[in-house]
Amino acid sequence: MKSIISWFEIPVINYERAKKFYASLLDIEILDYHMPEQNIKYGMLPYDKENNGIGGGLVEMDGQKPTTDGPTIYLNGGEDLSISLARVEPAGGKIIMPKTNIGENGFMAQFVDTEGNRMALHSPN
Repeated sequence: MKSIISWFEIPVINYERAKKFYASLLDIEILDYHMPEQNIKYGMLPYDKENNGIGGGLVEMDGQKPTTDGPTIYLNGGEDLSISLARVEPAGGKIIMPKTNIGENGFMAQFVDTEGNRMALHSPN
């Protein structure tokens, strides 16, 4: 089945702060792909290019504004959501919905990141 989502961008106010938050939260390396001529700071999150995996990035630029009112992006919380969720507050975010059982679909939780975006984590356990 073809995925209907191919890419997402998380708007940020302070790129370095957001990069540190998401790298810590997800235990990943975020690669810088800044575009100075357009005054854009950009960081790509890891994704599986060979298998058409869904990718995304952090973007600091004019016209991008973090919000708690927009769509919710669910990030991969790993095999056990408790591990990544425990990193939210030490990294500067705020948990707004604790780990919640969603039946056969696993578990979810929501948080507000350092930039003011409402985001979520999902995992099978």
